[in-house]
Amino acid sequence: VYNRCIGTRFCQANCPYKVRRFNWFGYADGDTYANLGADSVRAANNPDVSVRQRGVMEKCTYCVQRISRARRHARVEHRPIADGEVVTACQAACPTRAISFGDLSDEHGRIAKLRREPHHYALLGHLGTRPRTTYLAHLRNPNPALEET
Repeated sequence: VYNRCIGTRFCQANCPYKVRRFNWFGYADGDTYANLGADSVRAANNPDVSVRQRGVMEKCTYCVQRISRARRHARVEHRPIADGEVVTACQAACPTRAISFGDLSDEHGRIAKLRREPHHYALLGHLGTRPRTTYLAHLRNPNPALEET
């Protein structure tokens, strides 16, 4: 059994969420990223993100480098990580603030409050996958003539 990715892509085919992606690009090849095509693709190289290897499977790490940075700062200041201190890249980029990130074990944090909402659900949670990414359904009444119940 391998404990490192060797690029077979079997996990991509078997992922119930279909979120694993194969990294086709050689970000660490040493050139100036001219081989990556359009300017938007070259601009995707973020200095705050660890260098990714070509030929391995990837999925969201919840910006582990930002979590580590906040953890280090909190340790130096002898305090716990504050609720909302870690902001993921997708959360910062979302114009509607539809993405929330936080500590699932903090029972009094805003994430715990959101998870107690009646419209909270976990995608494929019934399969025993214990997903960390969960959702809040946005309900709206398309017919204002109907009463709310």
